[in-house]
Amino acid sequence: MPVLPGAEPYHHEGGDVGVLLCHGFTGSPQSMRPWAEHLAAAGLTVSLPRLPGHGTTWQEMSRTRWEDWYAEVDKAFADLRGRCAEAFVMGLSMGGSLALRLAEVHGDAVQGVVVVNPSVVGDTPLLRLAPVVKWVVPSIPGVAGDIKKTGVAELGYTRTPVRAAATLPRLWKLVQADIHKVTQPVLVFHSRDDHVVKPASTAFLRARMGQNLEIRELTDSYHVATLDNDAPVIFEGSLDFIRSHASVPLTKDL
Repeated sequence: MPVLPGAEPYHHEGGDVGVLLCHGFTGSPQSMRPWAEHLAAAGLTVSLPRLPGHGTTWQEMSRTRWEDWYAEVDKAFADLRGRCAEAFVMGLSMGGSLALRLAEVHGDAVQGVVVVNPSVVGDTPLLRLAPVVKWVVPSIPGVAGDIKKTGVAELGYTRTPVRAAATLPRLWKLVQADIHKVTQPVLVFHSRDDHVVKPASTAFLRARMGQNLEIRELTDSYHVATLDNDAPVIFEGSLDFIRSHASVPLTKDL
């Protein structure tokens, strides 16, 4: 299946500190590319994979499930850890949920986590009904493109494959059940105005996590904040986070 131009994965070989970036549901690496390039320019080794079924057609995505998306980031994380002394994981929306799951599963192998408008709670009625709706309709209107900044577009599907969406509740339940295992430093960027993920996800993390959690509010962006007005805040904030928590130099000695 041909990949849409701009939706290709991105990799950069840098120093001994690595970063894995996870894009969101029905989105593509395009929504994370500027962030990835910013981290790469700072000397980091960066991995931004394309999740199965994403960046092609929603019909292809309909044949995938959350286990496929997690398997892809898990594989990318293993590769990153094999090349770097330390690794951080970061994600947008559902990608934030995948990043937190990696931290739950891999423990101290994950040095820290940064998530932007993470989706960890099923607070959208239509998605909660997806396991039933999938037998009635193949797709519903898409959720991509929630951006405040004029002239900026997200490369994502205009339709949401219901069969794929129906697998999300299982991912959310696992992340919720094991969130106590995340003892690494976690930084959450939360858009005050988000038309895709409701405040319940950030509220859940605030209620269930300890002093290792920091939440920063974004005041001038919608859901896809990595492409929005507050993107520089995210890029610099995540880089400062890495500098604060990495125990080895970010760049290789020349």
